[in-house]
Amino acid sequence: MADEIKLKTVTRSQGNNQALKDGTVQPHGFSFDFEEVPVLIDGFRRMVRKLEFDVSEMALTTYVCARAHGKRFTALPIFLVRAFHHSAIVYNTKVGIRCPKDLEGRHVGVNRGYTVTTGLWARSVLQNQYGVDLSKITWVLSGDEHVAEYRPPANVVPIETGRKMADMLACGELAAAIGIEVDSPDVAQLIPDAKEAGFEALRQSGHYPINHLIVVKDEVLDAHPELAVQIFHAFSEAKNHYVQRLKNGQIDKPTAVDDMHRRVMDITGADPLPYGIAPNRPMLEQALQSALEQGIITQSVEVDALFARGTQGLVA
Repeated sequence: MADEIKLKTVTRSQGNNQALKDGTVQPHGFSFDFEEVPVLIDGFRRMVRKLEFDVSEMALTTYVCARAHGKRFTALPIFLVRAFHHSAIVYNTKVGIRCPKDLEGRHVGVNRGYTVTTGLWARSVLQNQYGVDLSKITWVLSGDEHVAEYRPPANVVPIETGRKMADMLACGELAAAIGIEVDSPDVAQLIPDAKEAGFEALRQSGHYPINHLIVVKDEVLDAHPELAVQIFHAFSEAKNHYVQRLKNGQIDKPTAVDDMHRRVMDITGADPLPYGIAPNRPMLEQALQSALEQGIITQSVEVDALFARGTQGLVA
């Protein structure tokens, strides 16, 4: 029976789902059995490779790649994490890089795998906002992919065994890198005033990247199709609780993420974490187009096809 359903779930504790974690919001007809995974990306990998959870937070691009390779889980339009990625791109100031387009013909590092969502969005920024031809860059990876079956384009290569990306960037062997921190006076953010550049892109074009969503094991949805909508409503109620507290200035010790959400609210005058396909369609379409152009998927995908039946019209 529905009231006996307990879903093994992994999702990081954060403002928009804290009310589910602490019991302020109680799901109807089922319950979450939360497992805390200290390094969240380990949870992604466990879900992709072993289907260890009934419900899992997952990086958007990991999900898109996993679906392309037949993994048996389906997303709900619950977008837990969003971020701007202009500041994720750092470069060596001594190798003659004057602007992003100068990366063409160079080697650029990518933290972990090519399908990492931060990498997708950072490359999208380089291509769409700064005119960089991504095919003219050799992308050097520091790790492997969650989706083991994935094979990257020819201009994507693994780091040499025993080498560290931070060292290679600091000494100039890599002209730039995405998603790493380097303690070196010769390394700086490639895009000037990167944080503000992200907010300006939001103002000018609505650029507001999605990083993480929720997926549910197909076996669970096949047995209990009503859960797709019920899970959406539970996460939405928790998110709305957080957004209201954010609006009222009731967040104790706000984090950098809280501050970003408040800034987004100031710019857009709207909910900084909209759930549902409709308010997020432009960014989802851009993510899928970038995934196709960057060789993360090989065939185009319709946005609605990514999400569980019954959730296409939901908005929160």
